[in-house]
Amino acid sequence: MQGMFQKKKSNKSATQNLKNLIIEKFRLNEDTTISIAELSCHEPNCPPKETIITIRKADGSTSNLRIHKALDQIQREDVKTLRHEKN
Repeated sequence: MQGMFQKKKSNKSATQNLKNLIIEKFRLNEDTTISIAELSCHEPNCPPKETIITIRKADGSTSNLRIHKALDQIQREDVKTLRHEKN
């Protein structure tokens, strides 16, 4: 049985570009950790690709961001509209 999500080989250039856009957008400092995961979904009414960005600040606070696109398709305009989802 195939899982709901499939792992894909990462694209280092697209990942670094997205991290840079997130740092710029939210004015993050170097003590902030940014994690990025691209997920494939095979469930009904689910976008085929979704990129999840987790921001973890030095104080332990985290927030999640979601873009309903594949990592290598994300543009600056997609990042401009993001808002924090605090955990």
